[in-house]
Amino acid sequence: MILLGLTGSIGMGKSTVAAMMRRAGIPVFDADAAVHALQAPGGRLLPEIEAAFPGTTGPRGIDRAALGKAVFDNREALRRLEAIVHPAVYAMRRDFVRRHRARPLVVDDVPLLFEKGGRRRMDAAIVVSAPAWMQRRRVLARPGMTQARLAQILRLQMPDREKRRRADFVIDTGTSRAETRQQVMTLLACLRARGIRYCRSCAKSSSTPKPPA
Repeated sequence: MILLGLTGSIGMGKSTVAAMMRRAGIPVFDADAAVHALQAPGGRLLPEIEAAFPGTTGPRGIDRAALGKAVFDNREALRRLEAIVHPAVYAMRRDFVRRHRARPLVVDDVPLLFEKGGRRRMDAAIVVSAPAWMQRRRVLARPGMTQARLAQILRLQMPDREKRRRADFVIDTGTSRAETRQQVMTLLACLRARGIRYCRSCAKSSSTPKPPA
């Protein structure tokens, strides 16, 4: 089994690429979906989160506006929240990988793959990227998003240029959906055929040049 870390900054198209991989038959663990499940009505983290941040939960699960306000621009509060959430997500990820260990490729969709040290658990890292102007346009089109909120999110994320530098492969979503899908299919085919060894055909679909291994 090859474990691939899939990451990318907000608005870069990571969810689109993950969906393409699922449709290609690749098991994809979605860390964000895991967090939502843990914080949904009946989610097992609700009591602990409520104890740490009173008034942020209710019959509908997490009150995202209230929790966001509690941790917004407050690194200590964010660290406390992460100390609750991250171990639970890690356990779900471990179980997912074990269930699919007989598959040739498994993808771990992790927004903060590099920032939180998850890269060391992966065989290779795939970064999804797009031009900065496109990223901003996509994110600011989301309901409730503001310039201040986007700036705060970006401060918590590694710059895109550094993620691209650290990537083993880059998927460029600054193109058409069809072209992005072709990049994904080419990369998956290469990995199935050659493993992690870098292949020149993948280099052509990557916007980050890398020398052959």
